[in-house]
Amino acid sequence: MLYSTADAWRAAPRRKVLVFGMSGLGKTHLSGILRGSGDWFHYSIDYRIGTRYLGEIIADNAKAEAMKVPFLRDLLMSDSIYIASNITFENLAPVATWLGKPGDPAKGGLPMAEYATRQEAFRQAEIAALKDAAHFAQRAKALYGYDHFICDTGGSICEWVDPQNPNDPLLKALSDECLLVWIKGDEAHTQELIRRFDRAPKPMAYQPDFLSRVWNQYLNENNISEGDVDPDAFVRWTYAEALHHRQPRYEAMSKWGVTITPDHISALTSEADFVDLIAGTLPA
Repeated sequence: MLYSTADAWRAAPRRKVLVFGMSGLGKTHLSGILRGSGDWFHYSIDYRIGTRYLGEIIADNAKAEAMKVPFLRDLLMSDSIYIASNITFENLAPVATWLGKPGDPAKGGLPMAEYATRQEAFRQAEIAALKDAAHFAQRAKALYGYDHFICDTGGSICEWVDPQNPNDPLLKALSDECLLVWIKGDEAHTQELIRRFDRAPKPMAYQPDFLSRVWNQYLNENNISEGDVDPDAFVRWTYAEALHHRQPRYEAMSKWGVTITPDHISALTSEADFVDLIAGTLPA
């Protein structure tokens, strides 16, 4: 690991961490605490995806919808208005909206072929954004003078790596650059995430083999065709499956770094608290 002992972590002139785990367990909240201290650069993977790698395609998707409305089409064609996504660390809705959900087009669903294409584009974008972490860590210091760096990853990072492989190129590059920190939820946290998702289902990125398996299973169990799928019903059903699919992958990734919990994060009030928390996970 980048910091082999608690003393090495405390004495490091630059502290660099990468937090991972299911969305909703506190990654962005923790990043906000550290960013607010004034000494940490917050690198958001989802923000990078939405602004650098998928920004143009997301805007074009919104323009395509606007072009269906004659009033807006005329304004766009005359350059009287422009359309752009307003992505922030806390609001990543433009990315999720573009990613979409498969199923009945009358209910806002996408054909599975188009959905799979977008999933693949997102996979490539997320991997590219993760590979950019080292560049942004260097840039944060050289350009802005930040001593410390936190990489705030998306929940799907575990889908694109092989944590059982000690030479996995992406995990190796990331662990060489940052201390990997797993935010591990318990069963109560899992049930709360499911309840929260059920109230407001949102698009997710899935490993291709996993998506193919759950899609076919859903169609067979419900005896329906692609065009009859309720998009929200499908992603609600898939969410619990995805949690169970991802948990062992996160668990394997944890061996590349250290583990904390959402309760640890909720108790933090300052950067110093976080430094103490991580020191407590490392050998003396």
